[in-house]
Amino acid sequence: MPAPQLIGRPIGNTPAELLTSRGGRRALPDDILKAASRRLGVMSLMGAVLWLLGAGLYHFALWFQSGGDPQYLLPTASDAITGASVLLSLALFAYSRQPGRDPRFVLDLGLVYLVLTALALGLGWHWLPMPVVHSVGPTITWVGPVILMFAAIVPSTPGKVGVAGFIAASMNPVGMLVARARGTWDFGPASNVLLMHYPDYLMAGAAVVVAHVVTRLGMEVSRARELGSYQVGELLGRGGMGDVYRATHRMLARPAAIKLIRPEVAGGPQDGAELAVRRFRREAEVAASLRSPHTVELYDFGVTEDNTFYFVMELLDGMDLESLVREQGPVPAARVIHILRQVCESLAEAHARDLVHRDIKPANIHIGRLGLTADFVKVLDFGLVKSVAGASTEHSLATAAGYTPGTPAYMAPEMALGEAVDGRADLYALGGVGYFLLTGHRVFEAANGLQMIAKHLREVPVPPSQRTELPVPPGLERLVLACLAKDPAHRPRSALELSASLAAIDAQPWSGEQAAQWWRVHRPN
Repeated sequence: MPAPQLIGRPIGNTPAELLTSRGGRRALPDDILKAASRRLGVMSLMGAVLWLLGAGLYHFALWFQSGGDPQYLLPTASDAITGASVLLSLALFAYSRQPGRDPRFVLDLGLVYLVLTALALGLGWHWLPMPVVHSVGPTITWVGPVILMFAAIVPSTPGKVGVAGFIAASMNPVGMLVARARGTWDFGPASNVLLMHYPDYLMAGAAVVVAHVVTRLGMEVSRARELGSYQVGELLGRGGMGDVYRATHRMLARPAAIKLIRPEVAGGPQDGAELAVRRFRREAEVAASLRSPHTVELYDFGVTEDNTFYFVMELLDGMDLESLVREQGPVPAARVIHILRQVCESLAEAHARDLVHRDIKPANIHIGRLGLTADFVKVLDFGLVKSVAGASTEHSLATAAGYTPGTPAYMAPEMALGEAVDGRADLYALGGVGYFLLTGHRVFEAANGLQMIAKHLREVPVPPSQRTELPVPPGLERLVLACLAKDPAHRPRSALELSASLAAIDAQPWSGEQAAQWWRVHRPN
């Protein structure tokens, strides 16, 4: 386990393996590319609308200026160009909206779309008979602005933008040559082809500069997202302590999850940076030392240059218990026993080392697949553990800056009162988790956190069997209510004792085949 370190920009010899795009250049982050591909889809849809509006308004203007001559309302050959452009735009929009599309390929298609759109504009601009040669002069058409717009909105390498922009700017001269071949316009010397449309080429050159600026900004975002040996990707979720992102180890290509701890949580207003780093290091090392297979594995941790703390954890396949119940409803008793026993195994190790989790709740318990095993439970957020073996003048991450650990809906009465806590506070919260799994409801419902805490201090829970239509074994109900006892002395003495009591309940066990079948049906991917 490497010691935490301040992470900055790579200095000196940067290995080529750290650069993830072709040509030794840093790749733009995937979420930026995905957002750009979505923008391209919107642009293509807007292009289809503009083609239709442009053609319709053109016919209307000619009809109006002619005093109502109906011949100007009839379709022309140029309308075929409009129709083809509309179909092309809609096709790109539909393709970009399909799930699983590689955003890089979609953006490359966008450059092809740019060239074809420019060709349509060039042909349509010069399709009708044009004035005599002496009126030929430099002009700005729609092609130039479209090239600039693509460079600014659809990120690509300057080289690709330069090639596509040059070809697109050449579509107006192509349109002029087609007009001469059709005999609709004699524009004089061939040099007039470039003379008339050189402003489009200037805009194509400006588009290369714009693409360079956009690419550099994207690369700065990519560098800013590097934490240690990990490249940060898409946002996975937000929590009270910070945000969680998907990440990839840049050398090993190992997927991970990175949790960024909010600065206001990591250190209180009276804390110095050195004290905050020391506190973070101590708690991260404690979390990393836990070895239960049912505790989420901590790969790494560190501090960025702007004093943002981060944990790098294993990336899990599945969902948290909160999502499980919200999506599927109450859980059968046999499965509840199976889940709670795995949580007990994780807590037992922590409690044996005088560590209390202090925020056990459905959202902090993950269930999913690990290898070939289904319904494998992982307890999350062990970065907030607190030792009960002796007091310390330094607050934990969870209590810094006035932050109160725990969630009111699952908070033990002694924790709410600010009294000393031990592992039995986690068992109280675990009883609330079991209650939620069995019934689909929290132990108590309240309008706000203070009212919720007051109910945990005073009210007696309604037995789970009275709040669900699913059968609840009497032994399981007694255990859940025992965990929810107001007095810690009336709860199970330890997580190991609770696990043994759960195992002794007379109920059909939840089998591995049942678990695998559930995941095949409900989460096949």
